[in-house]
Amino acid sequence: MAAGSSGELVSAVIASYNMAQYLPQAVNSVLAQTYANVEVQIVDDGSTDATAAVVRQWDSDPRVRVHFQKNAGAANAKNQGMKLSRGAYVALLDADDVWLPDKLALQMPLFTASPDIGLVYSDYARMDGEGRPLPQAVTAMHRGRVAGPLLIENFVPYSAVVMRRACLERTGCFDESLSMGFDYDLWLRLSAHYQFDFVPRATFRYRVWSGQLSRNYRKRWQVAIQTTQRFLDNHPDAVEAAVVREAWAHTYVGRGDSTLWQEQDRTAAFRDYLRALQYVPWYWPAWRALARGLITTRAP
Repeated sequence: MAAGSSGELVSAVIASYNMAQYLPQAVNSVLAQTYANVEVQIVDDGSTDATAAVVRQWDSDPRVRVHFQKNAGAANAKNQGMKLSRGAYVALLDADDVWLPDKLALQMPLFTASPDIGLVYSDYARMDGEGRPLPQAVTAMHRGRVAGPLLIENFVPYSAVVMRRACLERTGCFDESLSMGFDYDLWLRLSAHYQFDFVPRATFRYRVWSGQLSRNYRKRWQVAIQTTQRFLDNHPDAVEAAVVREAWAHTYVGRGDSTLWQEQDRTAAFRDYLRALQYVPWYWPAWRALARGLITTRAP
């Protein structure tokens, strides 16, 4: 039967580490879905705050299951949640984000279009640590076979994602050897085999606050480079050569920008900009970055 009409179980997976202040908002946003057939799998990854006390409020709610483990990292905790979940569909939610009430009602019917659709995502709204709205970011969205545009840029927001469990059984879950960027790695692997679709409106609120994970931007780009190379090694025919060159150019401009503005390392940044131009000599973001870097090293 169709996913949207049959009300198949959707498992919302929330991995949490010292998120007692925000976790109730995240969990309750799942329980408030207009799409009623949901469960919540919470995996606490060794929190030292008040999480153990906070989650007791759902002791009598059969839709919520809480699992405690020693700290093993975000990827491990999220994988445990997916393994423990029971739904035919797995939805992801960061513990500091909040779903909007009609998120699943909007996304689930899209799976009926084709059995090849493995992942559905959406746009999002931004908020600060207190829940106040922030200016909206402009995000490109793509549907169908998205390996090419996805290789250039990760446009899939984590808390927007709903996936077929059967697809995860083929591709595997998050790579626990990665301390960051493991979501992008999984999206790429899924894109090699399945189509993506999206809802062109916000279905969740993304929280921007000081307690988010590492802001080591250079490391993030280094992980992205490793992830891109591994994907290309494992799926050499998934993306056209011209798109691969653009992806590398985009990546090196991104790392160069982070190096220049976050570390004021002009030499390393320019090295990356020039490397981008080796892939695509007419790549205008690289030329723009070089010109801007020559004028100033102050962040825009």
